[in-house]
Amino acid sequence: MILTVTLNPAVDQNISADQLVFEDRAYILASFESAGGRGINASRVIHSFGGKTLAVAFSGGASGAHFEELMRSYGFPSEFVPMKNPIRHNLSITDRQGLSVKLNERGPQLAKAEVEAIEQTIIRLLPKSKWLMLCGSVPPGVPNDFYSKLIVAAQQQGVSTLLDTDSDPLTLSIEANPTVVTPNQPEAERLLGRALLTRSHFVEAAQRIRDMGSETVILSLGARGAVGCTEGHVWEVVPPRVEAVCPIGAGDAMAAAFAWAMTKGKAFHDSLRWGVAAGTASAMLPGISFANLEQTKAMYKRVEVKPVL
Repeated sequence: MILTVTLNPAVDQNISADQLVFEDRAYILASFESAGGRGINASRVIHSFGGKTLAVAFSGGASGAHFEELMRSYGFPSEFVPMKNPIRHNLSITDRQGLSVKLNERGPQLAKAEVEAIEQTIIRLLPKSKWLMLCGSVPPGVPNDFYSKLIVAAQQQGVSTLLDTDSDPLTLSIEANPTVVTPNQPEAERLLGRALLTRSHFVEAAQRIRDMGSETVILSLGARGAVGCTEGHVWEVVPPRVEAVCPIGAGDAMAAAFAWAMTKGKAFHDSLRWGVAAGTASAMLPGISFANLEQTKAMYKRVEVKPVL
């Protein structure tokens, strides 16, 4: 089983518009709500691929009740840890040209007892898990090193870990030696304190991030694919040129498909190829939508893997 953790879930309002421009009106073409959060998105992808997944997330308030209702429609099991404050709302807007805007609330304040409750829930579920995916931002009240504690707990149970977060939680948790860390380009730039502009920058960045503690690194580069770094090997994974409709959530799809492929016993570079295929195919869909296994298989055939080192 792949266990996903979402500390800062949301009810996402997803809007498709005819255009995104300043100082002119735009018209809404479609609108729908979804249960949001990186871990939730990952579980949706894994489930659609036929994988076994369980999503753990906080839930509270009227927005939490609506979030749980949306989650039940996805068809995979979830465990909700109650909290006093309502979960956040996020807004995503995309237009027909592929432009997008995502506005996220920071998230509710969490009490110490609530943080301890979700920690115990995750630890209880680790013996049933093969992978633990720690996904998304850390809301107020959660220590920045919280993911580190879970990585150590997973290691003690022989469970592989995927870390997908940003800022201080990313910096501190890499030191706990996760199995893989999956920063995108802006997250890697914040982590390293420098701009990444060229292919050589990307390769060097993946190697430097691995030196910080992670066993392997996947540097996600959006339409340019990804760079993967393991001990002694660096891989460049290049997708075909496609018309991206909505890139929001493509990174979540990539991480999920990678973990799914690893549970199938595929090699690191081939799992990364599956990840890039899922992210690319998902970016071609309207709104925050995720490619299914058949769509990903078709894209997989078009994705190229190149050894760099």
